[in-house]
Amino acid sequence: MEEQGVTQVASSSVSKEAAKPDTVITVPADPRIPAPESTSRDFVWEGAGERIEYTATAGYIDVRSDTGSLIGKMFSVAYVAKVEEDAEPSDASASDIRISQRPVTFCYNGGPGSSSVPINLGGIGPVRVKTDGTNHLSLPTTLEDNPYTVLRQSDLVFLDALGTGYSAIAEGVDPKTVWGIDGDADAFCRAIIGWLDANHRWGSPVYLFGESYGTIRNAVLMRLLGEKCVPVRGVVMLSALFDWVQVLPGEDLYFLGMLPTFAAAARYFGRAGTKVDEAKWFDDAMEFTEAVYAPALLRGDRLPAREKTAVAKKMSRLIGLPADLIERYNLRIDLDTFRRSLLADEGRVIGRLDMRFASAAPLPLQASTEFFAGEDAADDAVEPVWAAAFRAHLHSIGFAGAPIYLTQNYAVVNRSWKWDHEEPGIGESSPAPNVTYDIAVALKRNPTMRIAILGGRYDAATTYWNVVHDISCLFLPPELKERVEFKLYSCGHMAYVDEPTLEAMGKDMAEFYAK
Repeated sequence: MEEQGVTQVASSSVSKEAAKPDTVITVPADPRIPAPESTSRDFVWEGAGERIEYTATAGYIDVRSDTGSLIGKMFSVAYVAKVEEDAEPSDASASDIRISQRPVTFCYNGGPGSSSVPINLGGIGPVRVKTDGTNHLSLPTTLEDNPYTVLRQSDLVFLDALGTGYSAIAEGVDPKTVWGIDGDADAFCRAIIGWLDANHRWGSPVYLFGESYGTIRNAVLMRLLGEKCVPVRGVVMLSALFDWVQVLPGEDLYFLGMLPTFAAAARYFGRAGTKVDEAKWFDDAMEFTEAVYAPALLRGDRLPAREKTAVAKKMSRLIGLPADLIERYNLRIDLDTFRRSLLADEGRVIGRLDMRFASAAPLPLQASTEFFAGEDAADDAVEPVWAAAFRAHLHSIGFAGAPIYLTQNYAVVNRSWKWDHEEPGIGESSPAPNVTYDIAVALKRNPTMRIAILGGRYDAATTYWNVVHDISCLFLPPELKERVEFKLYSCGHMAYVDEPTLEAMGKDMAEFYAK
């Protein structure tokens, strides 16, 4: 499973938690027992008349406490372009170490419990696995130069969270100290500082690129890095989730966020809006959500029966389910119900990460909500091939790691996750965090920073309406609102699976880095 491992019954963020071996990998606390040595190989990327020579390095970054004790070893794959050196120092005694000023972007997926394989070989790295629309991939496959890689604008460092991939927690360290919102961000902060120092990159503009739970990590990390005197130049939030309230069962924000995404899926499968442009249909659903649907939900059973029936009929025309079903559910259609119902007459269920994907429905006795949340054709279609291709890619770099690479480790990491968060300026820990406050604090402290929020119309794991709503509730002054840009694509959660979206995203990233 690629992303969002949150297990909430009615949540937009539940992920595949099917039976997996409980695996906690640790490394000895004794630093004399080494991890595998880092390895590097030189490669050439070519595309659209461009040519970039770069070095790929696979290896570990020590994550250490303020007193120097080992917290863990974070596995990374870095791609560093070879650029022309600056002129020789005029002072013969000057250090021969040149401080690169090329941007460097630290990239990761989420989960919690996912490695960075999807965003690397699926998304923005210099090589990728070619996808095939909404069809399942299979072996054999080959890696190709990614024509839209962010390596064109920035060096890239892909990081695996502790407990995923080859990243390991040091022996004697309690996993609870790093498996939580604050502990995880702290570990990434230390790893990023360690990489910058080891690679003499203090002159480089720093960017963060996180997907899904990686956007929660981004929000906290952009504040923490600033507090450690690491100025962040830009932050990319792909498929974002910021306010935890929206994933709690029964919360109206959950149902509001889902409706435009349901409308997009209904149109895609010909169950609604067939004569309307995709973008307009989604925009109309966004407007309906705020102008009609939200006021109706807020009134609860105080909504007159006649008005309830009228809203149900309007919803039916938008999301393609029967009005009587919608009315019976008190206008609150959860994700499982929609996924099971839209194509029930065809014996199929639709995806969660990307609602354009569909597969044969499970048996009636397989009614477990947790099981169904993980039965997602959008994930099954790509993840196994990505994982196999990544192992081959590491061999091409020359890295020999352990036999088991935890592409995902949700069964352990996610189920152990501490969701409490010390909200900045609030003075207390919140069990239902809203990390937009971290974003606002970081942006106010560093008003030169830019933020790009990227979303997909077909993403039911991290719905677009919610993230737009969350940022609007920060009431940023105009000069800071201008630092935040939104991009909406015709894709699902893993935007790069959709090649037209990957192309559009590549152009948007080129503009973002040029600002």
